[in-house]
Amino acid sequence: MRKLIPPRNIFLSILHAPSSGIRIPRRFQSTSPPIVTTKALPGLPSAHLFRDVPSLRQFRNSLAHSTADAPKRTVGLVPTMGALHAGHLSLIRLAAANVSDVFVSIYVNPTQFGVTEDLSSYPRTWDSDIAQLASLDAELAASKALGRITAIFAPTTQVMYPTLPPTSEIDGHGSFVTVTPLATKLEGKSRPVFFRGVATVCMKLFNIVQPDSVYFGQKDVQQTVVLRRMIQDFHLPIAFRIGPTMRESDGLAMSSRNVYLGKRRRTAALALSEALELGEMFFANGLQSREDIQLSAMTYLEEKRKAQEALAPGKRALFKIDYISLADPDSLEEIDEVDPARGAVLSGAIIMQPLEEQSQNEELGMGGDTGPVRLIDNIILPAQK
Repeated sequence: MRKLIPPRNIFLSILHAPSSGIRIPRRFQSTSPPIVTTKALPGLPSAHLFRDVPSLRQFRNSLAHSTADAPKRTVGLVPTMGALHAGHLSLIRLAAANVSDVFVSIYVNPTQFGVTEDLSSYPRTWDSDIAQLASLDAELAASKALGRITAIFAPTTQVMYPTLPPTSEIDGHGSFVTVTPLATKLEGKSRPVFFRGVATVCMKLFNIVQPDSVYFGQKDVQQTVVLRRMIQDFHLPIAFRIGPTMRESDGLAMSSRNVYLGKRRRTAALALSEALELGEMFFANGLQSREDIQLSAMTYLEEKRKAQEALAPGKRALFKIDYISLADPDSLEEIDEVDPARGAVLSGAIIMQPLEEQSQNEELGMGGDTGPVRLIDNIILPAQK
């Protein structure tokens, strides 16, 4: 006869079960490699792949204790969503110059995608990512850098969100971290759940890894402001490091989404960086008003947009302008005049539209230039010493 479990223990057994049996919606199911607790990776002799929290924490704790033969090691975390490019690699190099152990997370976080955004189309390039990390780690070893890549954390969504399926609804259920009003400005106006998702997944990663320092790129400037505020407000013992924006040879800010841009859309997309550079030039020449900096950038971008509209459908690459902002570097409030003692952030966002007509033998991006692509960029106007 089967032994009955008292009601109180039923709850505990469910709470601590390896899998809760909760069905994750298909939109949020992971496309990562099969679950492995920890294993070595080809080409990365110093690194191990972790897929669950206990094994990673055990490894992290082993680095925190020093002996006469082995001094205490330091950990730097570089969070990514994969689809690695030179910008990500620059952050890993920055981390390796400051810590002994670099942890890289690869996880496409569903809660920062809105319900109308296609999470499934985000590029997933696992084999390429590992190959790039292996090449970089060999470079670090040859250069005798302080740090090496010693851990790659690639969790499933059920590991990261263990009790409830993640939600992208604005008023959806779940345990979230919100940082307002910063998260409601700029990108947050068009993507209302984006920074809630970013702050939540980063708080999870920070709690899991317990890093001494974390590394993010300046290209995602609002993200750096939100996360720095979160670290300050929650008294997290973490040093926050920002690496400079990495750009392609033509000036386009590096982004995992650039793979969706064929030659025609990519050329038109340069209007955003060019507009910001124009505002930067006015600032460098001593102009500090909103009219001189933000308005000049917006006017230039609008002219470029209209120029595309004037072309034939088979020649043009249309785009929408979301915003051009001139804001305080800490509050992200729009400003009328740059305070020389504080500087400012000049930023913008455009949405490249699908091509209306494709030419024969045209160089197309991933997906055939059939979907919209959101691009962001910014330039820091430095404080004057």
